[in-house]
Order: sequence, then structure tokens, then C-alpha cells
Amino acid sequence: MNPAAPSFVDFFDGMKRLALLLVSLASVLGAQAAGPQKPNIVMIIADDLGFSDLGCYGSEIKTPQLDALAKGGLRFTQFYNTARCWPTRGALLTGYYAQQIQRDALPNHRGGAMATRPQWAPLLPALLKPAGYRSYVSGKWHIDGKAGAAGFDRSLIMNNPGNYFSSKGIVRDDLPFEPETTKDFILTDYTAGHAVECLQEHAREHAGKPFFQYIAFHAPHFPLQAPQEDIDPYKHSYLGGWETMREARYRNLRSMGIVNTTLSAVERDIGAPYRFPDALKKLGAGEVDLPVEWKSLNETQRQFQAAKMSIHAAMVDRMDREIGKVIVQLKAMGAYENTLILFCSDNGATAEIMVRNGGHDPKARLGSAETYLCLGAGFSNACNTPFRRHKTWVHEGGISSPLIAHWPAGIAARGELRHTPAHVIDFVPTALTLAGVEKPATMAGVAVPDAPGRSLLPAFAKDITVERESLWWLHEGNRALRVGDWKLVAANEQPWELYRLSTDRAEQNNLAAAMPDKVKELSAAWQSQTDAFTVLAKSTGKK
Repeated sequence: MNPAAPSFVDFFDGMKRLALLLVSLASVLGAQAAGPQKPNIVMIIADDLGFSDLGCYGSEIKTPQLDALAKGGLRFTQFYNTARCWPTRGALLTGYYAQQIQRDALPNHRGGAMATRPQWAPLLPALLKPAGYRSYVSGKWHIDGKAGAAGFDRSLIMNNPGNYFSSKGIVRDDLPFEPETTKDFILTDYTAGHAVECLQEHAREHAGKPFFQYIAFHAPHFPLQAPQEDIDPYKHSYLGGWETMREARYRNLRSMGIVNTTLSAVERDIGAPYRFPDALKKLGAGEVDLPVEWKSLNETQRQFQAAKMSIHAAMVDRMDREIGKVIVQLKAMGAYENTLILFCSDNGATAEIMVRNGGHDPKARLGSAETYLCLGAGFSNACNTPFRRHKTWVHEGGISSPLIAHWPAGIAARGELRHTPAHVIDFVPTALTLAGVEKPATMAGVAVPDAPGRSLLPAFAKDITVERESLWWLHEGNRALRVGDWKLVAANEQPWELYRLSTDRAEQNNLAAAMPDKVKELSAAWQSQTDAFTVLAKSTGKK
């Protein structure tokens, strides 16, 4: 997907930018451990946000704060996650694939959300601490262990994703905490509010030190809940249906240069990855579990589906506004220019439909605390425009995420795109390079395995491809490997599919039958990687 060969003007412009970045890095890496020249790092992650859910990625949803960061920095067009929440978070904060650190399962070895990382895989704050960084976390955890033990100096962990209007389950600095809340309590606001509080404390008490701040919003993960005043601006926006929304976003993505692929065909028979028939009954006559043609729905179904998408939009909109409060604080404390802000999503939008926790009251206002709504396959497909499938699958719709990178003092580009494939495993090596930290060769008495991530700093300077052997995926039997522009992918217990992503990132032209040798080559590489991860997992963790 890279553009044509650069001209000499492009070449010299790129060299100038690289030189500027190297000068900045020389200043950063030459500073003392606690010196203020080291860049601050803010990682912001959304939950169940689709590839095209931001205005700067083609959406109709109002996201002016993130759009401004994109305009003042970079948008990555081929950035990946792991297709699920907890594996992504483990990979993002360690620099390893989740299967390497026991946080997701392998074919012959268990692992997952309840498993424990090996001691040689600390989280990023522990690695940054010797370089003088203080670290803060606000929001969803979904990682093994406690935040303090992982190196965070302050933490606010929210373990109640079942209700955005409740403070139940909040843990502050690893201790249960029941804040005084009002009827206006919203989980998204409280997440950002704690992040701002940490920054204010840092400015007062630790101004000479750099900081790492990790902000993990629950939004827009189900249940879809938002104040009515947030929903109202979008209440008529989606009555035209999911096909209309997909086509509009696709046109925007093409015009922005973010994609050059076709728009994927809607897979009408692919719905939720897990089936809960009782939930459909509880949700009533408006719910549908497949992305059928919009025109085939009755009026009750159209109103219900459009209402759910309007709540999803409201949740994204509010998250963006709360991110704005963090940005205001960074500017107020003089840290904005030398802070690298990274924003991504933990997986694609989700087709899941379920009713958990307090249940669903069909008579209550949609989006209120008494309701439990999920986006469903139709609008999830549209949120993942132009790609196939959803969260949990490792087709492009499940693993593709927006990535915004903004750092005025270190990124010379403004509003540019970066087409290199990249992955959440790249965040740790990027941060460590910026901080001037080299990982120890041994930890807890054992050799530290080579991490698969790569620093993205070269791509900050110029639109180049970050070199790597491959990118690898496995989640609940869904598996994939990307080598260059080739992607081998399969759903659970289904045969391999082969795609050339440079021209077909929508995964529409399966080349597996026409190129069996390429399938054999890539499948052998996927298996080799999987076998190596299994050996590592069995040698370092419990089954």
C-alpha cells in the first residue's frame, strides 16, 4: 500500500525529517535518568472501537480531540491488535505476543485471562522505572497481578464494565475504593478524571521526572450506555442503515488515502461469535443477530438497531471529549510538546449479543443503566469498514485498529499517513528506545527471550516499512500470519485463505487454491512460530 517511488525532493525532505528526529533523540538519550528532556509517554486505548470509528478514520462520529492529534501527528493505516481485550493488553505492556506470556491459549497449552505472566515479562512501568519514569494507570486493567506490583506509582482500576453509571468495583492504588459519586457519575469521565489528577500531582511533586501514563477506557465496550444528551445528536444518524453507513465511511477512507482496497462484501451468515438465544428473547422484537439487508428489517428492528448505533457513537464522542481534558492538563503543565501520545483500540468492533450483570429492562430508556445492549453484527461490520469480520476473528476486521501518534517535539510530520504494518507488540520497544532503556539479558535468574516487537521510531520520521520477519495471530482457533504483503488466515477449524494485502486488504480474492505452494510455505512458518511459543510456554509457566 506504499505510494510510488519517492522523488529526489521527497528523499531530501525525508532525510531532513530523519535528521530532526535523530537530533531530538540524541538530546533525549543523552539526558540524565531523571532529566526532564526524556519524553513523556501517554498510551490511550479504547475497547471494542472499530477501525473506522474516528472522524480522522472516516467516521461521522464527532472526535475533534483525536482528529486534532492526527492532524498534528501521524495516522497509521495498517496497525494491528490481537483481536481480543486481555491478549492485546498483555502484549501492549510487555512487547510479547500474549501466548508467549501465558495470556492466551496455544493448541497444546492452556493460557488466558486468568493465567500469570512469567517473571521475565514485566510490564513497561517496571522497565521504565530505572530511567527515572513515574507511571500511572487509569481504567480497565484485565492484566494479571496488581498495578503497584507491576510498577505503577498510582492506579485507578475499574472492575465494573457492566454499568457505566456505577462506581462499583473501583480499586484505587490496589485498595478497594468507594468514591462519593452523584447521579451524574459516568465511568468514562472518572477514568479521564483520575488521569488528570495523576498529572496534576506529577506537576506538583515530580516535575523533574518524565512520566508514563496508561489510560484504558472501557468505552465503547458493551453494555451500550450513555446519557440521553450525548445520544440526542446521533439519534437520527443511523436510520439509513448499516449499508449506507459502510459506504459513506468507505468513501471517506478512500479519499483520505487510508485504504486503497475494495469494500468487503457483507457476510450475511456471520453473526456473533458466541450464541446466547436467551439474550435475544430478553432484548425483544427489535434485536437481530445477523447483518441482514437493512431493507429486510421491519420498522421496530430498524429503530432498535439505529438506536444502538447512536449510543455507540455517543460513547465514542464522550471518550474523545474526556481525552480533551487530559490534553488540556498536559498543556497546562508544560508537558504537551514533549509527550508522545499514542491512541489505539484493543480489537475491532464486536458482533456479540448478550445480557449480563443486572440484566435488561425492555421498558427502560435505551442506553440507561437499566438496559444491556450490544452493537451486533450489522453495525459492527460498518464500524470495521472496509474489512471483514469482527472482534475475536483474525481477519482484518477483528485485528485492525486506528493508531494515532502525536509528539510535537519529536515528530516533524503533521497530518501524514504511515503505511507500515505495525502491532501492539511494538509499543514497548518504541517506549524503551525513547527512554534510553535496554532490557536486561536475564531476569528472575533466567534468560529473557527475544521480544518480537520493533521500535516504530523510524516510521515516525518517514513513511517506511519497519522490517520484521512476520506478524502472527492465534485466538480461539482463529489464526493468521502476515509476511510482507501476504496474509494467511483461517477461522477456527476452517481451511487456510490467502490474500495479497497490498491490493486486497478487504480479503475478497482468496488465492489459496491458485497458489498452494505459498499456502504451504506460510502455513509452515505459522506452525513453526506456534511450536516455538508452545515450547517457551511449557518451559516457563503452568498448564
